[in-house]
Amino acid sequence: MLIHFRSRMIVLIACILLFVVCFFSSILLGYTDTSFTNLIHTFTNFNGSNEHLIIQNVRIPRAIIASVVGASLAIAGLFMQVLTKNPLASPSVLGINAGASMLIVLSITFFNLQSVTATIWLSFIGAALSSLFVFGLSSLGKDGATPLKITLAGVSIAAMFSSITQGLLVTNEVALDQVLFWLAGSVQGRSLDSLVLVLPYIVVAWVISLALGSKINTFMLGEDLSKALGQNTAMLKITLVVLVIVLAGGAVSVAGPIGLVGIIVPQIVRMFVKNDYRWMIPFTGVVGAILLLLADIASRYLLMPEETPVGITTAVIGAPFFIYLARKGGTIK
Repeated sequence: MLIHFRSRMIVLIACILLFVVCFFSSILLGYTDTSFTNLIHTFTNFNGSNEHLIIQNVRIPRAIIASVVGASLAIAGLFMQVLTKNPLASPSVLGINAGASMLIVLSITFFNLQSVTATIWLSFIGAALSSLFVFGLSSLGKDGATPLKITLAGVSIAAMFSSITQGLLVTNEVALDQVLFWLAGSVQGRSLDSLVLVLPYIVVAWVISLALGSKINTFMLGEDLSKALGQNTAMLKITLVVLVIVLAGGAVSVAGPIGLVGIIVPQIVRMFVKNDYRWMIPFTGVVGAILLLLADIASRYLLMPEETPVGITTAVIGAPFFIYLARKGGTIK
């Protein structure tokens, strides 16, 4: 046990160091390359130059947002896999993307709400409402919210909301112009102001998530056994659903629907720590941040000087991985 603890701690520290390298690489690399010296001078000897302005107003906010969004989506994906007992599940199963998109399009179409603050809160509320709707629907019946019922309810509600969204976009060009960039999923052009609104909720969700590792370990032994050991499985499920809503909903509200992060990262982490959720949760958060930072850096070079939305880059990276997992039955051998 002690050897496992030391080895896992060493790997976790290595991942944190890799995250730091990726974070600073995100600040320094791009169409306008800069240096670490310039980064330091931005804070110690700011001169208003183009490089200093880019670092302060574009690169640093972008790296912070990518880190927070990547970690949040990865942890939310891990919890969705716990809830549904499906290793290919993601936050979209709860209608996160579909609910957020629909409420934004509805607000633009009928109320002409187009401010950044309104968009963030509407997408967050839409994600939360659709997720609660799915959980309430799947809880009906004598068996409660079983993994299969959650999955079926989520897919059905997401399909319905997506159809409504597409119908509204077809008839409303203004809404299409406003929401198209957001729908692609991107950390480009996002300001820290948009993150600050939801960051306190996300941080609280992170802290609670780290405290649930042992409870999830017991829960994954089987509901009957976990109940026999005195665990309130219904409360744990509700807690996990709320955490998914806060983490995925907050991430989507800031950066739009960025797919596959919540599927890929937990599977990668399982190679290091198997299914010990006391370790999986922190590992998943760090690796999720690393993945989105690397994807964002890659998106700057794919079509340079134009930039590719990071949501498209994660899809390109994740699609082969997803196919591989599906062929292996959802697990890495």
